[in-house]
Amino acid sequence: MKALLKRDLMLAFRAGGGFGLGLAFFLIVTVLVPFGVGPNSDLLSRIAPGILWLGALLACLLSLDRLLALDWEDGTLDLLATSPLPLEAGLSIKALAHWISTGLPLVLAAPVLGILLNLPTPGYGWLVLSLLLGTPALSVIGTFGAALTVGVKRGGLLMSLLVLPLYVPTLIFGAEAARRGATGMDATTPLLMLAGITAGVIAIMPFASAAALRVNLR
Repeated sequence: MKALLKRDLMLAFRAGGGFGLGLAFFLIVTVLVPFGVGPNSDLLSRIAPGILWLGALLACLLSLDRLLALDWEDGTLDLLATSPLPLEAGLSIKALAHWISTGLPLVLAAPVLGILLNLPTPGYGWLVLSLLLGTPALSVIGTFGAALTVGVKRGGLLMSLLVLPLYVPTLIFGAEAARRGATGMDATTPLLMLAGITAGVIAIMPFASAAALRVNLR
């Protein structure tokens, strides 16, 4: 499992794609928002948590089509399916590698980008905490979408249509937790809901992803 994680991380950082592309997209979304809604600092402060969460979600989505595609093309998925390592564990490792290479850099970049959107000072900690809790769910759900559409030509749009509805609860509670934290309200409830969603997704989704991938490998 360590070897698989190391391999996926090396491919992600050497090939670029998910790591650099996700960060660049996150930066572009954050920079363009003030041009679209105007320079009103009060308005930017109010919408900053939602914009940052939406940007992180879309940046994760952008890198999903490469999550299993290269392994499908070079036959690595066939080897993984026939290896002693359970396919569920293998896909969990791939989701972890995706989070480390894509989700974690977004979490680290979010406070810096929050300055551009005039995020209130009390909101920085809550934003980082909500992203730390929520972005693993985005990677695990994305792995399920990638397993469903792997091998489908131009399946990126189909995967987006399948995955986006599953992302909605994470987006709602993540943005709400950051918004409440930024305005000084109690953010415990949305954070607990977010943690529950992530725990449930991590417990269930690898089995669904493995079942979908086995069907595609037949």
